[in-house]
Amino acid sequence: MARRTRTLNRLALTPAVALAALVGFAAAPAQAAVWSSSDQWGTYTTSDNYTLYNNIWGSGAGTQSIWANSSSDWGVWADHPNTGGIKSYPNAKKVVNKPIGSLSSLTSTYNVTVPSSGAYNTSYDIWDSDYDYEVMLWVNYNGAVGPLGTSQGTLTLGGHTWTVYKGDNGSNQVFSFLRTSDSTSGTVDILPILKWIKDTKGWWGNETIGDVQFGYEITSSAGGLDFRTNGFGVSSS
Repeated sequence: MARRTRTLNRLALTPAVALAALVGFAAAPAQAAVWSSSDQWGTYTTSDNYTLYNNIWGSGAGTQSIWANSSSDWGVWADHPNTGGIKSYPNAKKVVNKPIGSLSSLTSTYNVTVPSSGAYNTSYDIWDSDYDYEVMLWVNYNGAVGPLGTSQGTLTLGGHTWTVYKGDNGSNQVFSFLRTSDSTSGTVDILPILKWIKDTKGWWGNETIGDVQFGYEITSSAGGLDFRTNGFGVSSS
């Protein structure tokens, strides 16, 4: 299934989104979170300079609420209809702002609890600073979802085995790495993946890496589903 970028597109939503504030945070912690929002583009910056983003960007979306205590303790309750097309990509973002050639390391850890129903992927979304290129790392996925482009084969890199896809959505090139088995926690060595794209395949040059985002690309979650990030962090040097 083709996909489109969450960062650059701002598509119209159904009136249901306007009612999100009335739904409440059905899956939020028992104690009130430090921050929560049902706003379409609700954002929050943590003390360690991560940005949380509700990011309901797709057409036909339902309701969605995000809460956060920190960059490594946040979650989403989403009730999107059982229809095709990506509805949202709630995420936490760290800005790196370094050329690939000047990076000596770029790693990330993740720990999530995701539902057994619905259609979604749990993914990193890594952008160059000009948003010409997008690198997606799917660590788990469920339901009728799929990457953009054509398969380039299977690769073991960065501590995981991936099936690689290459495509273009009309706005930017997209390189998608789908883990061959689902994972809910682990560490990804991101830099070797970026260097493989650059040096082995020649698909891009010495791009400056801007955003490293991590979150949930949700197509459907009818009835309301809970997505929780129990741990997340990005380290670069």
